[in-house]
Amino acid sequence: MSAVVRNALVRASRPSATAALGYRAASTHAISNPTLANIEKRWEGMPMQEQAELWMALRDRMKGSWKELTIQEKKAAYWIAFGPHGPRALPPPGENKTVALGVAAGIAVSLGIFVLVRSFAKPAPHTMTKEWQEATNEYLRAQNSDPLTGISSEGYNGPGHVQSPPAKK
Repeated sequence: MSAVVRNALVRASRPSATAALGYRAASTHAISNPTLANIEKRWEGMPMQEQAELWMALRDRMKGSWKELTIQEKKAAYWIAFGPHGPRALPPPGENKTVALGVAAGIAVSLGIFVLVRSFAKPAPHTMTKEWQEATNEYLRAQNSDPLTGISSEGYNGPGHVQSPPAKK
């Protein structure tokens, strides 16, 4: 085995001292107050990378004892985790009015289409008159249709097939 490969394997197998020191240093030193000051107003404008770095630093600090956290760190961690930003952001002003107007416009368009279609529709068929439906009931009784629960059953007093008003003459 060559010396280059052996050295690479040895370096890869042992834990990195700089990584351990970096983690330890991040978790033992408080995050500076200017970094955390006014985080509520600055958070949305911060670049994603900076947001992630700040959250990771706070997360590393929270892995240790919470008694060592400063009040600013506790407030910042709470606000980042539960504050009204991202999916929990408050709706923009006037959104309810916009939604209500959109719904009203949709209902108005639907009503207009309904009236337009009804104005071009043919009249109701002659079988939709009350007289025709009463004749249908008599025919079904004569045929003894549905004798257990329907119109031909003993003691039936329902409307049968009648559902329309009398014909206009």
